[in-house]
Amino acid sequence: MRIVVDAMGGDHSPKAQVAGAMAAVQAFKDIEITLVGSEPQIKKHLSKTERIDILHTDEVIDGDESPTKAIRRKKQSSMVLSVQEVKEGRAAAGISCGNTGAFMTAGLLHIGRIHGVERPALAPTLPTVDGTGFLLLDAGANMDAKANHLYQHAILGSTYMQLVRGIENPRVGLVNIGTEKGKGNNLMKETYELLEHAPVNFVGNVESRDLLDGVCDVAVCDGFSGNLVLKAIEGTASTLFSLLKKEFMASLRTKLAAAMMKTGLMHLREKMNYSNHGGATLVGLQAPLIKCHGSSDHISVYHSIRQARQMVQENVTHLMQQHLEE
Repeated sequence: MRIVVDAMGGDHSPKAQVAGAMAAVQAFKDIEITLVGSEPQIKKHLSKTERIDILHTDEVIDGDESPTKAIRRKKQSSMVLSVQEVKEGRAAAGISCGNTGAFMTAGLLHIGRIHGVERPALAPTLPTVDGTGFLLLDAGANMDAKANHLYQHAILGSTYMQLVRGIENPRVGLVNIGTEKGKGNNLMKETYELLEHAPVNFVGNVESRDLLDGVCDVAVCDGFSGNLVLKAIEGTASTLFSLLKKEFMASLRTKLAAAMMKTGLMHLREKMNYSNHGGATLVGLQAPLIKCHGSSDHISVYHSIRQARQMVQENVTHLMQQHLEE
């Protein structure tokens, strides 16, 4: 199985991508990896070449470029070439830490949607207190969604969590301003009615404050709301650990307390680290594409490769289409 990685996207490219790729080929003997990007820059960090190839290009799509214009003008960019490797069957899945909109646009133009999917979704797995995690979709791909789009996302998300995360009967919740039926705007009310009759384990409305407690396994919402939830969770986690660090470093007494609690604090930080769950899947495309956070390190890249490998092994894309047609 070959997985292609856009080595030039993100804040820590290509170092993070190269290190993540080397860790992945060491952990999984059944995969090969193609790194797409500047060969001289990649080779500076590449100490292991077994089952790792380089597809050279000097062209890169920047994070602030217009997605559609960038994809059309930069056809030799590392991102576009990565997606084309998947389209043409030379790779089974693709990964990028670059421009999210451009990656989704490249996926739509070159790979296409699963039959029956109107709007693919961006779906990251976020941590919960029990370590299981929940899938949030849509996290920003579609700002203006219709009830039918969210209905499809619920089915796609449920299938993903069942096959990739191993949850037998995933609980699907609709992110809303209250748990009672009838809450929210017209979109939420219409979606609720559809999900009541969907072939998923629908548990009703859920509030964003309860998501980290594991109230559901799949949290469905429109892209605007989902992106707000995602950024709020990321910001809260970052601020919380910054505050803890500040308090523990305030005096000799608190420093001693921090030293005694170091193992527990490290364990807590590891449990709440979204990087350990991999990247955000572009759910609804005909082949697995995974979008890593722009600030991803080698650990996140490694887990995204692991995630892509499992999606290919479990034939997730094909089964998603089957479930939509049922």
